[in-house]
Amino acid sequence: MLDFLIKYRGIFVVLFVLPASLIFKAYMGTRNRLVFWLNSAPEKHDDKVKKVQQQVKDWHKITGGNIPMCTARPGWQAMSLKQGNYKKTHYQVDVSLMDILDIDEEKGTVRVEPMANMGQISAMLKPLGLSLAVVPELDALTVGGLINGFGIEASSHKYGLFQHICVSLEIVTADGELVKCSKDENSELYYAIPWSYGSLGFLVCAEIKIVPSKDFVQLRYIPYTSKQAMVDRFTEESLKSFDEAYDFIEGLMYSEQEGVLMLGNFADKVPAGKTRNALNNFWKPWFYEHVRSILKQRQEQEEYIPLRHYYHRHTRSFFWEMEQIIPFGNSPWFRYLLGWMSPPDISLIKLTETEAIHELYDTHHMDQDFLLPISTLDKSLSYFHQQVEFYPLWLCPMRIFDTPIRGMVNPLPNEQIFVDVGIYGEPNVPNYSAKETTRKLEAFMREIGGFHISVPIERRST
Repeated sequence: MLDFLIKYRGIFVVLFVLPASLIFKAYMGTRNRLVFWLNSAPEKHDDKVKKVQQQVKDWHKITGGNIPMCTARPGWQAMSLKQGNYKKTHYQVDVSLMDILDIDEEKGTVRVEPMANMGQISAMLKPLGLSLAVVPELDALTVGGLINGFGIEASSHKYGLFQHICVSLEIVTADGELVKCSKDENSELYYAIPWSYGSLGFLVCAEIKIVPSKDFVQLRYIPYTSKQAMVDRFTEESLKSFDEAYDFIEGLMYSEQEGVLMLGNFADKVPAGKTRNALNNFWKPWFYEHVRSILKQRQEQEEYIPLRHYYHRHTRSFFWEMEQIIPFGNSPWFRYLLGWMSPPDISLIKLTETEAIHELYDTHHMDQDFLLPISTLDKSLSYFHQQVEFYPLWLCPMRIFDTPIRGMVNPLPNEQIFVDVGIYGEPNVPNYSAKETTRKLEAFMREIGGFHISVPIERRST
């Protein structure tokens, strides 16, 4: 039965989830636009925050503080493919804060509520010639999830993790107090909130750094058939100074020895005779398959990609996890006939999953990021191949900045660049054991001074 459900799951998704996703997205899009245009966000924001504070105070009266709190956002709405079962036993607080509050071009910041997502923010900033300094690939990732959890993108080698572009944060603590923190105000709290998964309070506002942008990204694809050669070039480009470095660096490994390095810069326009690729149009191949086709050609290529298409290049295929949900999703017939309905909403996919599928993700699926010193990248890729043998692997460099409590962020003083290696899919090694492999990978990360990020991107309990 499990094999049957997995084999024909794509048909169910196409027949039921895709149409439902289309209706759901249309409804949510209309609702969000009405909320923004018909309400004064700054004025409403204060009222909504007071409601969060009151709910926390009610929690004290009702439970005596003996039951953990969490957000009331259903677990099926989180971006992770795994279910958040903890919400069933926690006291739920409604934190429905999803607006862009203010854009300060002179100061170079934008104030947003925690449930504002990347697609919403990038669409608002793009006409102004601006973007977040770090813009994760998936449209639906929220500000709260990226700050409390883990957020990284192809510009992180310049600006660091998503938490590093946060100028200030505001949270409602467990006693119902509204606290603002920054590098200069309540600094210990400011540095402790990232990766806390909501355990320190409910995030209600974030002031985030924005930077000038342009209409296109000039992207170079450099194929490699030698892991060592790719690691060497990846390291060289990632370690360059801010002014010398490319605006965007990303790598995809398709086997133990084969991969493609992508180097990008902002561009005003597409020069005559150059290739323009709006790669997020529904009839286009999934991005990672497009990159794979370049690897097969064994020749360096260059193209100009519209900015928002580049920022959200992994959205349609959910990196490469959509292939496991709709195996024929990248087929030309599907893209041209039904691609306009894609991608299915991850929330609705989770809502319609059976217990058998839940068990599959828990026991046979990895959805994890490993942050490791760039000096250990070659060694780490060999270890991942031995323990997991899953491809593609996502390689994304990130810069670590000095902080007053640096040991909480970087235990290796001489390492300024780390690499996120993303493993998203079903390992191919025989007799894979999720528990045993996870423990081995955790031990390996401790050995090399890295980090293992395995908790879903969402706000956890308080």
